[in-house]
Amino acid sequence: MQFDIRRFASLISWVVSPVVVAPAAYLFIVQLGYSDAPRHLSWFFVLFLSATVAPMSLIFGLKKIGKISDYNITFREQRFLPLLVLVGVNLLGYELMKQLLAPRFLSGILFFNAVNTVFILLVTLQWKISIHLFSLASSIALVFLHFGRPALWLLALVPLLMWSRIYLKAHNFMQTLVGGIIGFLLMYGEFKWWISL
Repeated sequence: MQFDIRRFASLISWVVSPVVVAPAAYLFIVQLGYSDAPRHLSWFFVLFLSATVAPMSLIFGLKKIGKISDYNITFREQRFLPLLVLVGVNLLGYELMKQLLAPRFLSGILFFNAVNTVFILLVTLQWKISIHLFSLASSIALVFLHFGRPALWLLALVPLLMWSRIYLKAHNFMQTLVGGIIGFLLMYGEFKWWISL
């Protein structure tokens, strides 16, 4: 059986996608950091809805009515509307987390997801940054902030995902590199400030 490198690249792109990586990071943080709290499953459910269910439903819906050409939203011009909707979704999630008395770290995830989505939206007006790399790197930053240095081995996924996105011609090298660097540094900086308040 011949190895299909394109199929392998596509598999990586889907497995290490924002709707998989982000909730995996949130589950890891909630289960290992807050499992003793009675509402920890409710907090994860809100995070999961905001990070996976809402984006997937939105993308499938927009694809069905022809507002986007493919599920990866390859064309930069088609990203504005879904990104704008996701800003609202994350802000609603943030308010719900506050009502559920979630820890500041967990509610901050949704608040800064909204903030960072605005950043991506503004960049997207002029340039096509890699949301895959941004999401992966920002998720790694969250796990690192919560659990320390052992989480940094997850950075090994960054060059693998970069290769996948470049091989599939979804992005060029700079779009993936900038997405990864900015994703990590932005989330890290925001949370260092957030948890110091």
